[in-house]
Amino acid sequence: MTDLSTAVGDLPLPNPVMTASGTAGHGSELGRYVPLDSLGALVVKSLSIMPWDGNPPPRVIDLPGAMMNSVGLQGPGVAGWIDEELPALRRSGARVVASIWGRTIEEYGQAADALAAVQDDLFAVEINVSCPNLEDRRRMFAHSGDSAAAVLEATESLTVPRWAKLSPNVADIADIAGAVHAAGADAVTLTNTLLGLVLDPQTGRPVLGGGGGGVSGPAMRPVALRAVFDVAAAHPELPIIGVGGIADPEHVVQYLRAGASAVQVGTATFANPRSTASIITGLDRWCADHGVERVADLIGTAHTI
Repeated sequence: MTDLSTAVGDLPLPNPVMTASGTAGHGSELGRYVPLDSLGALVVKSLSIMPWDGNPPPRVIDLPGAMMNSVGLQGPGVAGWIDEELPALRRSGARVVASIWGRTIEEYGQAADALAAVQDDLFAVEINVSCPNLEDRRRMFAHSGDSAAAVLEATESLTVPRWAKLSPNVADIADIAGAVHAAGADAVTLTNTLLGLVLDPQTGRPVLGGGGGGVSGPAMRPVALRAVFDVAAAHPELPIIGVGGIADPEHVVQYLRAGASAVQVGTATFANPRSTASIITGLDRWCADHGVERVADLIGTAHTI
């Protein structure tokens, strides 16, 4: 039987497959389909310091080989999540990764401070810096190394590992990864969605209620995989979680070989909420078929060829 264990920095995982933030809800609802403690970790939907209504409908549309969403980070806020969702997650035995976002650096700090009170129940916190910066003409924090680093510095009240989730919509993702690492990120999640827009050909108006949206799914996998490869080459000491278009075990293998220590499955769970479980089982089978005794031995091998 294959040893599927891996680690993100100092954090051990029983296998490299997690959920992606925003695709498995805020709490334990995925547990109806998959034992949550069987996952490498459960990454919940991003939370802000305050409750947030999100964007008007429609919020999701199908595209050829992809999906585009403009959900708008709807959520109960950190305090609401702690009261309403965290108790069931504790009972599930899941390794819980909370995710936070903010419109300003101050809001990130406030969200981190609020989570600090329950961080003994958390495996890690993912800092979603792919959000509009209201202090910089709505530019995303992740589009600037300085801004992204400032967000990480604002979340220093957290003592659990912090993972910075970065945007692929930049020309210098390796530089930005280096900046957040220097500012305290224990790992980077690569990547968030691609920016996209679909217009109604008759009216000329955006199809999604929030205007533009984030493109995810198989069509963006080569983009995210390239980001993982480039960051791993530039910063071999920096742990990476790969995310983008993963739907079968061979996709996981590609990300591991590119330099990721673990992966997150997102869009695939919309079509099949049991996809994470089937990918874990399939990864075990793939390794057995290819003579791989330890999945960790795959990490970074594309850089040694």
